[in-house]
Amino acid sequence: MIFTETKIAGVFVIELERRSDERGFFARQWCAEEFTRAGLNPAVAQINVARSTAAGTLRGVHYQKSPHAEVKLVRCTRGSVFDVAVDLRPESQTFRQWFGTEIDAESGRMLYIPEGCGHGYLTLTPDTDLVYQASVPYAPTSATGVRHDDPAFNISWPEAVKVISSQDRNWPPFTGNGGASEGR
Repeated sequence: MIFTETKIAGVFVIELERRSDERGFFARQWCAEEFTRAGLNPAVAQINVARSTAAGTLRGVHYQKSPHAEVKLVRCTRGSVFDVAVDLRPESQTFRQWFGTEIDAESGRMLYIPEGCGHGYLTLTPDTDLVYQASVPYAPTSATGVRHDDPAFNISWPEAVKVISSQDRNWPPFTGNGGASEGR
């Protein structure tokens, strides 16, 4: 695997290191040893899948608050998405900054999102599937989010949002104290 750190501390783009021959290719998509050597959290407590049927579907920006803060490793297994990590760690030098990249089934690129960062994505093709590993199980009492269009972050989505849940559309404004305003 090839680990490339982004402008957000702790957020990495991970590319498959393919071994190709006449049959196709073989690659590791996850290896605890390599993650540990790269200084990344190798814990996997849950693996989630999501399908979005329409292009222009936005999911997020989600995260889990402490004590259930989670690491996510996101891979697109069908279609293509614009995947975004938002730094919500007040102590971070990149607090309130975001990083986005296209990930798709063909390239196998993945995005590693550390604890304290929100995650969201916009589908670029119809019938898009994502698989993501989480370092801790889903905890409904810690689950929250921030608005995809909050001016505190000014995320530049590459296409118009056509489908979004009412929950994601209605996250409260970011308060600047390390999270969304309370009430969810």
